[in-house]
Amino acid sequence: MGVVIAIDGPAAAGKGTLSRQIADTYGFHHLDTGLTYRATAKALLDAGLPLDDEAVAEKMAREVELAGLDRDILSAHAIGEAASKIAVMPKVRRALVEAQQAFSEKTPGTVLDGRDIGTVVCPDATVKLYVTASADVRAKRRYDEIIAKGGEASYDDIFADVKKRDERDMGRADSPLRPADDAHLLDTSKMGIEAAFQAAKSFIDVALTKN
Repeated sequence: MGVVIAIDGPAAAGKGTLSRQIADTYGFHHLDTGLTYRATAKALLDAGLPLDDEAVAEKMAREVELAGLDRDILSAHAIGEAASKIAVMPKVRRALVEAQQAFSEKTPGTVLDGRDIGTVVCPDATVKLYVTASADVRAKRRYDEIIAKGGEASYDDIFADVKKRDERDMGRADSPLRPADDAHLLDTSKMGIEAAFQAAKSFIDVALTKN
């Protein structure tokens, strides 16, 4: 088994950027597990299939290729909305968790980020981080990101969306978003990405020394 770094947290907390930087630094494989749900949703949309048929969604989930996940394509708002509908289906979650667990066995190590990595996908991960930030900070980051790319956005709409996603992620019956008992908490509300990375790196380096 290689090293497994599990990174969880709510939307727009900075865990994606942090996860990619960690993977690059240590030469590990990276998987944004949220994209696996989005890829499943896109496959359903592309095929004109319903989003409320759990058996059909599970079949699509089992066919997702983890190697070909395109963040730019899958970040479309319509795909995100569709993904949120299938992400609550237990059979879809089970299928994608199995794929994510298989990915986590790659050597020399992997970094997986999502909502339930430390609690469900990789409960025995070498290091667990829970990255969070206040809802208003996360909404502002998402707003700034959209504006920087030349898009149009309403801060109030994004803030409402962040709150709605938090309620959905933390309130679902199957694999709710919560920190693992042994996760290191990283509140990035007042941290830049470099400070967050250095804090995460200190936790990882200690764990790797023990490992």
